[in-house]
Amino acid sequence: MPRAFLAVIDSVGCGGAPDADRFFNDALPDTGANTLAHIAQACAAGRAEDGRSGPLKVPHMDAMGLGAAIRLASGALTPGLAAEPAGLWAVAQEESRGKDTPSGHWELAGVPVPWDWGYFTEKENSFPPELIAEVCRAAGTEGILGNCHASGTEIINRLGAEHMQSGWPICYTSADSVFQIAAHEESFGLAALLDLCKAVAPTLHRMKIGRVIARPFVGSVEAGFTRTGNRHDYAVAPPAPTLCDWVQGAGGKVHAVGKIGDIFSMQGIDDVAKGTDAQLMTALEALIDTAEEGSLTFANFVEFDSLYGHRRDVSGYARALEWFDAGVGRMLDRLRPGDLLVITADHGNDPTWPGTDHTRERVPVLVAGAAPGSPGIVAFADVAASIAAHLGVAAQGPGRRFL
Repeated sequence: MPRAFLAVIDSVGCGGAPDADRFFNDALPDTGANTLAHIAQACAAGRAEDGRSGPLKVPHMDAMGLGAAIRLASGALTPGLAAEPAGLWAVAQEESRGKDTPSGHWELAGVPVPWDWGYFTEKENSFPPELIAEVCRAAGTEGILGNCHASGTEIINRLGAEHMQSGWPICYTSADSVFQIAAHEESFGLAALLDLCKAVAPTLHRMKIGRVIARPFVGSVEAGFTRTGNRHDYAVAPPAPTLCDWVQGAGGKVHAVGKIGDIFSMQGIDDVAKGTDAQLMTALEALIDTAEEGSLTFANFVEFDSLYGHRRDVSGYARALEWFDAGVGRMLDRLRPGDLLVITADHGNDPTWPGTDHTRERVPVLVAGAAPGSPGIVAFADVAASIAAHLGVAAQGPGRRFL
């Protein structure tokens, strides 16, 4: 029986979204944003030399069609990415009215989002008094810290000492549809933080806030504060069965790598491997060796987005792409006859763009294990339909297969 592996490189867009003018970083529309093209251009111009040097070097993904996908999506120049594609490649365009993680992943799994997400738009005093009161009741505190838009690393450095002294949770948000709570794993307690997030999540979900995120950290004023790997997302459940449910309902196993379990609220998921992107690559390679026949392995590599896109770190993003490409080479060597490997993304996050938010973009779709060629521009949901067809599973969403 065949197997399928779906790897989402979080935020690796390729420009060209026809509705980019409706999405913004502060007051600037996303028109012209292009994560991959702008990184390749910066590398070729010598503007991405921190920890790496020269043109962007991703030979495995380029041979699969990466450069061709960027050019089809946006017509942009792709210095260093000139390979003639040897595999099946496409460009996917999103229907959902968001440029966020749940929207992108759900639609890649066959379920476009039928609503508009809620957001906290005020940069200061971001949360309504009734929500703050509920958080205080659940935490057993007289107040919260933060109540603003912030970087997660910046806010724990700024408020970590006060948090440890007062016991008040640090609550913050961003341009995404998120409510984040940071707390010290020892003085506040990891279990208490997770319980707090779980308690307030239903209220946030009714507001169509996509995720309540627990952000535990450790450290001290003297040593500094550091976020740990015990993050947990309490996400709104998908509104309909996804590819994960289709596979599981047909008797196949579904292995999640990274934050896939959180994104899908564990619906249709059998097990989860978590960790840093380096640890997730090891887990994904191991699953290529061990995953059962008829199974789906669904992986997300978040650090492209969280460490480099939002922080507008072009060199770091380029280093991560080159690191991932080396992993792609190892994965291609491990695939068995009948396996399907799909590499794609959920949205853009152009590190050369103003602001700190995601950018509305099309995404590349690179496929190993299928006949070479290109169906051109497809829908996000077509990815799910195509993987379902490969596995012999009935698709229930609006997507159309391109394999």
